[in-house]
Amino acid sequence: MAIDDHDLERLNRCVELAREALEDGDEPFGSILVDADGRIRFEDRNRVKDGDHTRHPEFAIAQWAVAKLSPAERIAATVYTSGEHCPMCAAAHAWVGLGRIVYATSSEQLTGWLAEWGATPPPVAPLPITVVAPRVEVDGPAAEHFDEMKALYEAKFRP
Repeated sequence: MAIDDHDLERLNRCVELAREALEDGDEPFGSILVDADGRIRFEDRNRVKDGDHTRHPEFAIAQWAVAKLSPAERIAATVYTSGEHCPMCAAAHAWVGLGRIVYATSSEQLTGWLAEWGATPPPVAPLPITVVAPRVEVDGPAAEHFDEMKALYEAKFRP
């Protein structure tokens, strides 16, 4: 499935959450969970600034979904996110049986930008979602968000 205008609207919210995270001194990532009826059921942003680097919004979505949604609701839901899931979040997504993922920027893009800026790479390999969770439907990146997300990443990660 290709990214459509509806998906881009949802990604706009993810970018807003990423900006909110950055403004709070955190890493700029934001995600939302949308049910089959198009309702936002849960949203979050990165919360790793205090040292717990598992506090990614995609991981929080997986935890919330398994506690609040049936397996049928989870597989019918879509996770929208400002940046492609890391391996930890991709695995959590697959293990709890969530549906489609749509992301604004890829791990490959972020890795390239970090190298361009001479920033420290993350401690976990930037594997694509499809390598970690090959049965999950994935769409992204969305070129409409490249410049804005690159600027947010640069504000946080450029030395």
